Amino acid sequence: MKKNEYSRRKFIKQNSLAGVGAIVTPSIIFNITKDSDIPAILGGKPVRTESWPKWPRWNPETDEAQIIEVLRSGVWSRNKVVTEFEEKWAETVGAKRALAVVNGTNAIIAALVQLNIGGGDEVIVPPYTFIATIAAVLATGAMPVFVDTDPETFQIDTEKIEAKITSRTRAILPVHILGLPANMERIMQIANNHNLVVVEDACQAWLAEINYKKMGTFGDAGCFSFQNSKNLPIGEGGAIVSDNDDFIDRCYSYHNYGNPYGAMVGEVGAGTAIAGTKLRITEYQAAIGLAQLKRLESETETRNINAGYLKSQIKNIPGITPYKLYDNVTRAAYHLFPFKYNSEKFDGLPRAKFLQALNAEGVSCSKGYSTLNTMPYLNNALQSKNFQKMYPKEMLDYNLFMERNQCPVNDKLCNEEMIWLPQNVLLTEKPDMDGIAEAISKIQKNAGDIDSKI
Repeated sequence: MKKNEYSRRKFIKQNSLAGVGAIVTPSIIFNITKDSDIPAILGGKPVRTESWPKWPRWNPETDEAQIIEVLRSGVWSRNKVVTEFEEKWAETVGAKRALAVVNGTNAIIAALVQLNIGGGDEVIVPPYTFIATIAAVLATGAMPVFVDTDPETFQIDTEKIEAKITSRTRAILPVHILGLPANMERIMQIANNHNLVVVEDACQAWLAEINYKKMGTFGDAGCFSFQNSKNLPIGEGGAIVSDNDDFIDRCYSYHNYGNPYGAMVGEVGAGTAIAGTKLRITEYQAAIGLAQLKRLESETETRNINAGYLKSQIKNIPGITPYKLYDNVTRAAYHLFPFKYNSEKFDGLPRAKFLQALNAEGVSCSKGYSTLNTMPYLNNALQSKNFQKMYPKEMLDYNLFMERNQCPVNDKLCNEEMIWLPQNVLLTEKPDMDGIAEAISKIQKNAGDIDSKI
């Protein structure tokens, strides 16, 4: 027996016989703190020291042949490769037609315009989304009307939509934010009851499903983004999908200066058919999209498996409440993995310090969106020359607009509660998800020390 082991055993035996007043508890006896028990932000070892998967992914051996062929051809503007990408994207999401455009923002604008949404109209929108959603509505001349957020799913609260519908309401613009599906079956019921058009902002919802039907195919149009951070990255790019041939023909004409196309041809030689703009993408962008599309299915499956497992591992940590999916969701996209943070369960540790501590553990995270319904860009729009001409004075009063568009649930989510993990974190293995849960648990157990020392 080694000397140090004998001394330790002797110490335990002596104290166990010394009576209650002299009992030494195991926590004192074994108070040999491991680095793994100390949060990294307090000097301990991070749970993760490796970098997360690089994004976007690129494999020269499998991804470059078509791009090089395009570059060498000299045919760089919209042509056959763009058409091939559109056909494959429509097939992938289960839509009849797809039109590729320069980005998701302009996909929404084009869809709204070709559904005759414009000045004097109101469009129902969620406040928990990227600025592009609201910017697209304003670009058409329509007025955004904010409906508060469901605190469990983080989607537009469908129970609050009908209270916001007025005689001016023309459309609902649901956003499948974070890659989690909005309650589309209920939204379509409301839209049908009130004769409203529906444009789905599916810019974060590639391959997400409700009852095995893909997001973007429920409404009159679905809009997608292929920006560099997205699950299907091209750099910049977007698409509109629909089963309505006339609508897609109008969108095609609109994205090509309004020149005749399909049903828009009309009289031969009549010239430009509608007022349009230029939203065409290039051949090499489409080639990048085709390369990325080959692995979207497998990557989406991996994200779903890891998201489900991670959720199961963190849901019982005090102060952590993961997202909830609606019962009819058969698949999510998980562009982000969201959960709510309750500082009271972390000894009052502010969210900013929690984020700092989690990042120190090697877990990429952020607080997410700010409150879109309270930002000054809205007043700028209300005071613009066009809005002044299109709307009555009472609709342009910024203070009244703020009162009508309060979203207290969303305010709390944005200002206090939400935490995001990026999608590439979910492209790893099960042990990596265990590591994330370990990091959060470590912070939870040491929250008081972190708060007092950081």
